[in-house]
Amino acid sequence: MLPFFRQTTLTLACMAALAACAAPKDSTPVQTQSMITNPVATDPFDSIESKIDTIDQTPALDTTSKQPNNNQPLPLNDPKQMPVIRAPATQAGSSTVESSNTEQALTDQSLTDHSTDPIADPTSPSTESNTATTPPPDVSLWTADLINTATWVEGLDKGQYPVYAKAQILLDRSHSSPGAIDGITGRNMLKSIAAFELMQGLPVDGLMDAEVWNRLMLADTSPVMISYTLTDADIKGPYASTPHDYAEQAKMKGLYYGSVTEMLGERFHMDQRFLEQINSGKDFSKVGEQILVADPGPADTRPIHLLIAHKGARELYGFDENHNMIVAYPATIGSDDTPSPSGDVTIKAIAPNPWYGYNPKNFIQGKNMKPLSLPPGPNNPVGSMWIALSKPSYGIHGTPSPSRIDKSRSHGCVRLTNWDAEALAKRIKKGVPVQFRGSPSN
Repeated sequence: MLPFFRQTTLTLACMAALAACAAPKDSTPVQTQSMITNPVATDPFDSIESKIDTIDQTPALDTTSKQPNNNQPLPLNDPKQMPVIRAPATQAGSSTVESSNTEQALTDQSLTDHSTDPIADPTSPSTESNTATTPPPDVSLWTADLINTATWVEGLDKGQYPVYAKAQILLDRSHSSPGAIDGITGRNMLKSIAAFELMQGLPVDGLMDAEVWNRLMLADTSPVMISYTLTDADIKGPYASTPHDYAEQAKMKGLYYGSVTEMLGERFHMDQRFLEQINSGKDFSKVGEQILVADPGPADTRPIHLLIAHKGARELYGFDENHNMIVAYPATIGSDDTPSPSGDVTIKAIAPNPWYGYNPKNFIQGKNMKPLSLPPGPNNPVGSMWIALSKPSYGIHGTPSPSRIDKSRSHGCVRLTNWDAEALAKRIKKGVPVQFRGSPSN
């Protein structure tokens, strides 16, 4: 049995930890050269720390259940044919990363994630709903035109509105990821706004206002919602219901999407339930059916030369060669029991569609007391992408539950949505530094 990797959820998006996950006052800065040359400088998000308790975070929509599908999974490559990844001889920099007696060096494509299912976050902001002055239209009645022509107005209540869906898509296009697009105000959206403000040189408060809205509109005027026609390949899959038990998962040929809507949700960066709601009455099993989807826009290909994983903000930030922040991702980072690393590490290897190694010495899932090798797929415990760090068993990776990003706890790694992890992997290379900063927010 191959050794396994430990899932380390880095909260890089935390930099945008902005309003929702404000970083502690003693955390390191997250922008430009000062962040790198002066590790004790004031964190730019300190000023909005008090706003954390005012954020209304609607409970995450449950998209984790997998519906049975009659399609037979397609075979994947044998794990013995997967590329081998060797641990580096030395660790980069004078890192203060803590060691773990449960870690094992990565010697193959098989990984270990020290987590089972997301751990409920007892510190999440209040989930009490606010009554909007003007109730939003029923989501099942939303149209492309309603969202595309939506305009922000002062004093709009929290909740689910077409204008928030539009803002989330525009933020996504502006390289400040809001996570799964659902049209709901919440922590990830506020962090996304904060990071966008920082990249635009605006005062950072994580709140939508006229200046932020105008900058978003100027950045991209193309329709945010478009029509998509289902193809034969979309319908065929492969799809499969993913059981909870790792022993059962290990028997599968692939940990595929569970449905067409789950696959399309990830393709278009949307929460699965939101996709289904705005396409109420549509037949997702019919080739040629036209549905409404978000248009995330073209992928950003600018190289990333530095990553900051901010534990307090629960954000992963990317910087260019001049130390300008050019991308921000919401992230799940560690927990009190299994914290993420501290200090500086580097990117060691990039492994798309990884096999996942389960080792009961690291944590016990269910009644599984023997090592297991779980096949690749978007519903693999580390999703569709593994980015290994020079700290053995830690990495940045995807997730089978994108709508739970920053609404749960991990067991040490930095967890992103699959699409953010895949996009990040194309913009980094081996040796890129990763700095863990801040302390987990309360």
